[in-house]
Amino acid sequence: MTSTVAVTRVIPLPLTQAWELVVDPRHHARWIPLTRITVEGLPIGVGTQVRAVSGPFTDRGVPGLLDTMRVDVFDPPGPGHPGEAQFTKLGPVLLGSAGIFAAGVDDGRTAVTWTETVHLAGPVPRALTAALLAPVMHLMLRFALYRVGRDAARGRV
Repeated sequence: MTSTVAVTRVIPLPLTQAWELVVDPRHHARWIPLTRITVEGLPIGVGTQVRAVSGPFTDRGVPGLLDTMRVDVFDPPGPGHPGEAQFTKLGPVLLGSAGIFAAGVDDGRTAVTWTETVHLAGPVPRALTAALLAPVMHLMLRFALYRVGRDAARGRV
């Protein structure tokens, strides 16, 4: 059993622009507090490796919680279909997946859904750690998508 968390927010940007903004992990450090991101394999696509390090002072190089991911699905939006990106979490602490979906609402707005299905690596049962992490992930996603919407509304894209 998994605990998938999903948060959707309508962003005041056209579909293509919203997709390019939210699917690029290099932007995520702007929206997820105490996190720095490095990306290997540009442009973003299948096989891109992402390293997110979270914790106090990580922006100054201090070690933190490492979340290593790989892009396994990268399907940009096109006429009549939404965009989808799937990231597989490879550890060493978090395992599971994350997804970003973008669907046009109208010419100037996009519904962005961000999902996380995560659990801790190690001997503790997957269902238990997934259930414990779900509320934290929900708050993180709500906060991150709030910041995405705020930045878009202020023209900071």
